[in-house]
Amino acid sequence: MTTQHTEGPPEEGVRRWRRLKGGIAGALSALGVFLLLSSRYAPNRPVTYEGIEDHFKYGSIGGDNTENGLPLRVMQILPRMFHEHLQGGRDYTTFGFIQEPGRPMPVGFSIRRRGIDLVGLNCAVCHVGSVRASEDSAPVRYLGMPANTVDLQAYFEFLFRCAEDSRFTPDLVIDEVEKDGALFPPERLVYRGAVEEMRRGILRARDRLYVFTPLNPPFGPGRVDTFNPYKTNQFGEYYQGHLSAEERLGTVDFPSVWNQRPREGMHLHWDGDNTSVMERNVSAAFGAGATRADVDLPRIRRVKEWLDVLPPPAFPFKRSEDPAKLRQGQALYDAYCAGCHAIGGAGVGRVVPIEEIGTDEHRLNSYTTTLRQLQVRYDRGYDWEFRHFQKTNGYANQPLDGIWARAPYLHNGSVPTLWDLLTPAERRPTRFYRGHDVYDPVRVGFRVDVREVEGRRAFLFETSQPGNSSRGHTGARYGTELSDSDKWALIEYLKTL
Repeated sequence: MTTQHTEGPPEEGVRRWRRLKGGIAGALSALGVFLLLSSRYAPNRPVTYEGIEDHFKYGSIGGDNTENGLPLRVMQILPRMFHEHLQGGRDYTTFGFIQEPGRPMPVGFSIRRRGIDLVGLNCAVCHVGSVRASEDSAPVRYLGMPANTVDLQAYFEFLFRCAEDSRFTPDLVIDEVEKDGALFPPERLVYRGAVEEMRRGILRARDRLYVFTPLNPPFGPGRVDTFNPYKTNQFGEYYQGHLSAEERLGTVDFPSVWNQRPREGMHLHWDGDNTSVMERNVSAAFGAGATRADVDLPRIRRVKEWLDVLPPPAFPFKRSEDPAKLRQGQALYDAYCAGCHAIGGAGVGRVVPIEEIGTDEHRLNSYTTTLRQLQVRYDRGYDWEFRHFQKTNGYANQPLDGIWARAPYLHNGSVPTLWDLLTPAERRPTRFYRGHDVYDPVRVGFRVDVREVEGRRAFLFETSQPGNSSRGHTGARYGTELSDSDKWALIEYLKTL
């Protein structure tokens, strides 16, 4: 006879208790992981910096948001995983970025914790420059100076090539990330989605920028197209993937951003399309990737208040101490430059019509009345407003403080040195190397013959390319017909500004 065993109530109670205990343990474990991750990844918390210089170099302005921010740990491994796309470089310094020891990313990248650490661009990416006395000397960095070595277009092209690569998959990217340290299991899940969204986001950005960039000459280092990315990004629905030939090229040199307080009320941007320093800064934040919801006004204002009083850097090389020559140079400056470029001068901060100044018209044409109308509508319902944008008919006169550090010259960076700017336009260099930081203290600008520094190749700039013309700002009123002796005296005085 077979005896059938029937489980009694005590055994059933034990099994239920074990299941309940396991469920409680699992819930507590999940709660512990949640609390751990919550303390590690507080939502929407940018990394903050007590020192204003670190805040300028690494603080958030809103570009590290969930829409445009990129996962930090993925960004750190891209140069290693996709080194062949660096075209001989080793890391992000390939694109002229400045990497300081111990920092997770170069100058100009901020970090925000929002689920995972995200990075974005800030003001310093375009406004920290580098100068060295020779190819073999150490560089000196200046805050507020145009980022003369940074090639933003080459950097974005690198990201595009990475996203197009068949190896850019969650599994392979996460495997590479974990070579630098294992991820928690919940982090792995977050990163799987983040990697895929990063790839899609980069490809969307590529498609938007490719509306105009393949048709134009490359930016090269130290330059950017200011407003056309706006048209294809923030206002892509209006432009629908098309820019007219007349307005699709607006490449300009990065400007300096020191000593901003006296500039309040002047016509800002190269074409003078805005007269509010804060409004211009907010506009620049959108160009760096901030959105209407995430633009960080308090942190932008903190930078502004510092830049208001940041002095221009002194000329770092030997200059003439001959009092007679300096007096001669100052008299020439007063006669030829001060009316338009000295703070307090009658014409400083005013727009000179294109027919009068005669410089390359492309940047002027790229900012249109239509874009202005779209910008005005863009701010409705937010704490900031674009009230001061306007369409102009030329380029704005700017003060010359720290002019030695703002080479190359003219709005498109088409004239390498002050000596060349004082040369009649038809005799200015038509091809020269830029994007390095080796300085010519005599002619005042970066040397035109340096092809490579520390393994990083310079960019060959050609004035024959559309948007690159070095014409204009020439003739007797601009000092290009002075004697050589007068020109050298004027240059010596300009070194003192």
